[in-house]
Parts: sequence; C-alpha cells; structure tokens
Amino acid sequence: MSDDIKEKIVDCLKNHNWLNLGTVDKDGKPMVHTMGYASDGVVVYFGTGKDTRKSVNMQNNANVAYTIDDDEVEVMEITGVQIEGKASIVTDEVEAGKAFQLMVEKFPFMADMPAEYETFLFKVEPTTAYYLDYTKDFGYRDMVTY
Repeated sequence: MSDDIKEKIVDCLKNHNWLNLGTVDKDGKPMVHTMGYASDGVVVYFGTGKDTRKSVNMQNNANVAYTIDDDEVEVMEITGVQIEGKASIVTDEVEAGKAFQLMVEKFPFMADMPAEYETFLFKVEPTTAYYLDYTKDFGYRDMVTY
C-alpha cells in the first residue's frame, strides 16, 4: 500500500500549482506562505527572494511543512497532501538547471523573469507525508515516510 500512496502523492504534486508552505522564524513564530512550485517526484522546487521572510526562516530552520489540496470540492471529496520535510538551497548547477526547466514548463512566464532579482532556489525533500482521502471516510489519511 505504501507504494500506491507514494504514487498518489507524486500525482497530486504533479497536478497542482500552489502549495501552502509553513516556516518558523528564529523566535518560533510560524508563518504560512502560498507558493508556486514544480516537482520532480516527491521533491518540490520553488524560488524566492534572498531576503524574504520565508527564505530567512528556512535558512535558520530547515524544518518545513506544506499542504496541497483542491479548493472547489465538497467536504467528503477532499483529497490532498500534507508533507513535512527539510528545505535547502539548491547549489548544484545541474540540479538548478533541471529545476528551473521544470518551473518554466509549469509557469512559462518564469522564462522572462528579470535576472537582476536576487533569488534562491529552494527544494523541499519530504521526511513524512500524509495523503488525505475523505472519499474513504471523514478525516481519513494514509502516512508514508521517506
């Protein structure tokens, strides 16, 4: 069953555009950020300005969580993912190029982003994931670890 759930998570990541990213600042205050992202399997990539709150938070504390779901469904039709993972700045040029290509394929406008805007490319690698499927039962979710 674990492989089946992991495949559902990959499909969910592939078929959505936005995630809600939770980070924590150095004082322990949480913040949630809506982000466009691209995925490669269960790894998600996104860019953000070097001095943004989320960037600073992730550099100070790599532990993050995010959710992805559909907005326009009935309660008993909810499916989605909740993921806990580790965020890091992508420094490998080959990986960065691949991630940027994934982002441009998903969001073509990114090909025209100004080069002078100082950004970091982050990736989040999951440690634990939950696949929500309320069609099975209210509040139902399966857990997998990575």
